[in-house]
Amino acid sequence: MPSNMIKVLTYLTIALLALISVEALAHGVDDKTRAFLEQNTGVQFIPFLYIGAKHMITGYDHLLFLVGVIFFLYRSRDILLYVTMFTIGHSTTLLFGVLSDIQVNAYLIDAIIGFSVIYKGFDNLGGFKRCFNWQPNTQWAVLIFGLFHGFGLATKLQEFSLPDDGLVTNLIAFNIGVELGQFAALALILILINAWRKLPSFQRFSTITNGALMSAGVMLMGYQLTGYFVI
Repeated sequence: MPSNMIKVLTYLTIALLALISVEALAHGVDDKTRAFLEQNTGVQFIPFLYIGAKHMITGYDHLLFLVGVIFFLYRSRDILLYVTMFTIGHSTTLLFGVLSDIQVNAYLIDAIIGFSVIYKGFDNLGGFKRCFNWQPNTQWAVLIFGLFHGFGLATKLQEFSLPDDGLVTNLIAFNIGVELGQFAALALILILINAWRKLPSFQRFSTITNGALMSAGVMLMGYQLTGYFVI
């Protein structure tokens, strides 16, 4: 049964990846959300809360990085620490980027986010020790990449030139929504990973899984760099 379950999950994952369209890879905003953001005026706490949560739950690049971060973390204390470092990073640059109107090229930021996925998969495979006989500080790495992930969120909002009226409150609501979405996604990921860890296949397939994580990061980074140089 465990072997059959793994096969089913593998086929489902492949099917879901096959359904990802070019529009999804662009990690854009759907038409309904776009229309709301373009016409928004004043404080809209609940809608921005919802948009923030939705963006994180559907933000496969952010979630892939978090999967890499928690993949080999077994203690709740460690998981909380690393997720907090990531949260501090992306919350800081999300608010600072929009409020200070710091313009950053969205393709380059998303390419760096793709690179962060490659980095974490490589780190999980022990690549730094094997190739360079050196191990970067993982906590600092998560914080720094969290800063870039926050700029990635900021660039999505900056596309719509949000009005100043109610901007701070709306940004706080959006950020809270991001945290709620992150919590919901992490809860599901942790349930699945913890269930998998009880099976012998976890150690056998951990290398393949992190290799796949790196491959996904290469695809994401390549797609964004293509957009930067071609468009």
